Amino acid sequence: MSDPQPSSARPPTPAAPGLPLNPYNQHAWVVGEPVIGEGTWIGAFTVIDGSGGLTVGRGCDISSGVHVYTHSSARRCVSGRRYPTVDRAPVSIGDFVFIGANATINMGVTIGDHAIVGAGAVVTRDVPSHTVVQGVPARATARVVLTGEDVTFAPLASQPSDSVHPSTREP
Repeated sequence: MSDPQPSSARPPTPAAPGLPLNPYNQHAWVVGEPVIGEGTWIGAFTVIDGSGGLTVGRGCDISSGVHVYTHSSARRCVSGRRYPTVDRAPVSIGDFVFIGANATINMGVTIGDHAIVGAGAVVTRDVPSHTVVQGVPARATARVVLTGEDVTFAPLASQPSDSVHPSTREP
């Protein structure tokens, strides 16, 4: 990732009632102090949790309904608060990453450059650069192949050979 801009580098947009001001989308909930790269687009109805440390690279598209979490209160909750803390771990999203609608990125995850997270995926593990992940939990299904201006998706060996050609549909 190169030259991410702190969220304070952009002027805040007016917030929808009940949401904190943020410089990306008036209908997104952005908390903490995420560092978000130039040219990154954040859709409506997203939750961007920077409370545990969040870096998003340049030129990313974070689609509507995406949730990026850098914290979890699960252990505190199920212990009846005997476990006294909220766990936090940073999330790092590389440059030129596409995250599909309603995907969830869990705390502690790193997503490499030029990766694609399919709609509705739940990412619980790191995603290598140039990789397409889909499903619950998210699993690698293809490689992103960049050749000049051409972008194709090469199915991984474990994918059925009769799948739709990747250039005819979006992951």
